[in-house]
Order: sequence, then C-alpha cells, then structure tokens
Amino acid sequence: MRTIFAFIMVLSCSMATAQNINDVVRYSTDNTQGTARFQALGGAFGALGGDLSSLNVNPAGSAVFNYSQFTISGSNYNRNNEAFFGNRTSGTEMNSLELNQVGGVFVFKSSNSPWKKLSLAFNYDLVQNFDNEFFASGSTVQGIDNYFLNFAQGQALGPLRVQQGERIDDAYLDIGSSLGFGAQQAFLGFQSGIIEPDQDDDANTAYFSLADYNTVEQRYFQSTSGYNSKFTVNFAGQYQENLYLGASLNFHAVLYERLTQLDESGYNAPSEVQSTFFDNFLRTEGDGFSFSLGAIARLNENIRVGGSYQSPTWYRLTDDVAQRIGTDSPVANPNLSLIDFNLVNLFPEYRIKTPSKLTGSVAIIFGKEGLLSFDYGYQDMSEAELRPTNDPNFADENEFIANQLGVVNTYRIGGEYRIERVSLRGGYRFESGPYENSDLIGDLEGYSGGIGYDFGGSRLDLAVNRTERDTSEQFFDSGLNNAALVNRTNTNVTLSYTMKF
Repeated sequence: MRTIFAFIMVLSCSMATAQNINDVVRYSTDNTQGTARFQALGGAFGALGGDLSSLNVNPAGSAVFNYSQFTISGSNYNRNNEAFFGNRTSGTEMNSLELNQVGGVFVFKSSNSPWKKLSLAFNYDLVQNFDNEFFASGSTVQGIDNYFLNFAQGQALGPLRVQQGERIDDAYLDIGSSLGFGAQQAFLGFQSGIIEPDQDDDANTAYFSLADYNTVEQRYFQSTSGYNSKFTVNFAGQYQENLYLGASLNFHAVLYERLTQLDESGYNAPSEVQSTFFDNFLRTEGDGFSFSLGAIARLNENIRVGGSYQSPTWYRLTDDVAQRIGTDSPVANPNLSLIDFNLVNLFPEYRIKTPSKLTGSVAIIFGKEGLLSFDYGYQDMSEAELRPTNDPNFADENEFIANQLGVVNTYRIGGEYRIERVSLRGGYRFESGPYENSDLIGDLEGYSGGIGYDFGGSRLDLAVNRTERDTSEQFFDSGLNNAALVNRTNTNVTLSYTMKF
C-alpha cells in the first residue's frame, strides 16, 4: 500500500485543523479513573492519601501508607451516547477494557529521626480514555457546500486546477504543502464538483455551489480512540506525627485518533449533485510534563486537611490529517478516489500549556469504622495557551480561548464504612463546564459506589462509577455550524488488587 507524506509548513492552516480551543479543552480535562477505591469515593482523596491514585490529587498521600504495596486496576468502560440533531435522536453504545492503573510504593520508617516515614512511589494512570463514538442523523439547511465555499472564497482558481500531466493526488498534497490547509479544502470542493468558479479564469476568486437544496439529510458518525496517560514518580515524607509533605514529577503520553464520516443527500431534483460523502481522519501524538506539590496535616485524631498545587502540563504534539471525498457531480474529477487515507498531511510540532490547578481538602476519620472526605478543585481554563504564542494565528486563538473559557470548579465527596474486613463505599462528583457558555459543554455529575475486602496481606476492591454530561459536538471546526447535542453517559466498572509487602 502506497503512503505519501507531505509536510504542510504554512501555520495559517492550524486553526482549520485540530490546533484550536478544542485541543486545549481535551488535554486540560483530567478524568482520571484510578483504583477502585479511589473511584468508589468519588476521587475525594486530597486529605486522605494512602491510595496510589490519590497522588493525582495530592502527592503527600504516599507518606500516609504504613506498608509498601503494589496495586493493579482494570476497568470496563461503557459509553452510552444519545445524539439529537435535526429533530431526531440517535443512540450508540460501546464497551472497552483497559488496564487503567498500575503502581507501587516503598515505605521506609525511622525511629530516631523527626522524619518518621519516607516513601517512594511509581504509578501509571489513565488521565483520559478517548475510546468513544456517536452517530447523528437529521435534516438541516446547511449543506457541506458551505464548508468548501468558506475556504474557497478569495482563493485564486489557478492553483485549484490539476495541471497537465499531474496526478490529482500529487496536486492535493502540493497545494497543501505550498498554500496550506484552507486552499487544500477549496481544492477538494472544486475537484469534487460541489462548488464552481464564477468565471473560468485562473484569477477568479469567487465561487458558487452546484448543490441545489432547501434542506439536506446528513448522517454524521464520529469515532475516537486513544489515551492520555500519566506516569508519576513521587517522593513524600511524614514529619513528626502530624505533617505529610510530597512532590511528584509527571510524564504524560498522548495518542488521539478521530474518524469522522459525513454522508449527505436529499437535494432538490434539478441539483447537479445528489449525494456526497466527506471523511476525515486526525491522529495526534505527543508527550508532556507536569509536577505537583502537596501537604496533609492531622489537626487531631479525627480531622485531616490537605492542600495541593498541580502545575500546568506542557505538551508537545504533532498532528496528521487524511481525507477522502466523493460525489455524483457530473463535473467531478474522475480520479477523485485517488485522494484517500493513504495520503497523509503532516503538520509542524506545536505546544499546549494547560492551566494549573489548586485543590483544598478535608477529611473526618472515625477510627477504624470509616471516614468522610471532601475535595474542592479550582482551575482557570482561560489561562490555557497554544504555543508558540508569537505565532499570529495562535495569538488570535489564545485571545479567543481567554474570552470563551472560564473557571472549572470541582467538588468531590466520598465516604467509607468498615465492617470488620469489608469496606462499603460511596462518592459524588460535580465538575462545572469549562466554557463560559454552558451550552457548549455542560456540567458533569457523577455517582459512584464500591466494596472492598481485606485479606490481611492483600485487598480486593470493586467500584462502579457513573457520570453524565451534555456536550454540543460541532461537525467541523470551521465553515459549517452544524452540531449535535450529545448526552454522554459513562459507566465504568473497576476491579483492583492490592498486595502488601
């Protein structure tokens, strides 16, 4: 199979592809699932510690461990999406199995030092599992021709032609490399026979649509996969009897893949175009780094308070995009099928800085019988940035980010009740949407519960975690405003095994 690579060096293409506010929101969102005990308590571990996934909230938590131990967790992710578009509702459901957490902590005790304990921990957690999909189908007054006209208006016709002796796939890659993504989309619209120039002149810069319709039927499918994972190296200590301090270095790995498929029909009878499909595939890879600092104080035998700082995460990412398009237009290029997913457009590396996060926590410990815990998190999403900031397109997008995004407030509540070796758990989580306009991404609300059994030298924990959120999913980042309102319900079942040594 032949694969052709083209480096698109024109940064003006960035806003038309994946490098925009959507990426900032995607990689700034922390949806760590963690161990079964962590999930069952709603993630409210900022003042508790004693769980490997608690290091994601407060790195001082590893000093709470009394013994060295190892934990491994696996989850079944159930995604149920109801998409409303064009007065119709469509549902999809999918399941995926993942090893979402594995880690260990080594505890070193001292009897003749004010530092009673020192701990060294290593932990892997999924920050985000991107496996998801939804389908939307309905009637709309905005056809795909609007997308191509948006890029074509003002673009000279000459470069949109396939030159004599040139293959259409070579022309597609060449125009992307030399003129950027926008001109490349105009090329697709023209070569597919969806849009035509006002004048058959190489200097022409005005275009019209060959699609004749009052409304069209659109069927849109989006499938995403991949992960944002975090490997944590943690060091913490217990000073005297009542103070725990910790720090973590976090190394992130990102793989995000998104396939979108749009089919369109229902044009008027005189229309030269009667059916269209347009598919896009985006792949993002990269890595990132962050650090965190935290402290936990025991005020007395029953009350603990905690505070932590999570630094920004600095990501380095690269995108590649592949496309394919087809129509029954009589003026479409007969070799249009040569433009397919084997042709890959590579974009220059870019960077994202996500906002820092502050967390305050309090916990009440009822001896060996149980506990109650509460966390509050504050993150100002308007501080996120695409970089380099001196790029004019990123500067414009960063201003848009600052105006559109706001503060994310997170509340987590968890409780545990112990009956001899059995622990019963429950939790609640609320997270406000990142946009000032809550219609784009609504508030997240989640409930969780679980059970654990302590065998003495080991422990087995089970948790069920359910979250729900409404999002507005725009079909394309620019040029077409069609969007589906998607109700996303995620139900995760997690099993963890912990071994002490």
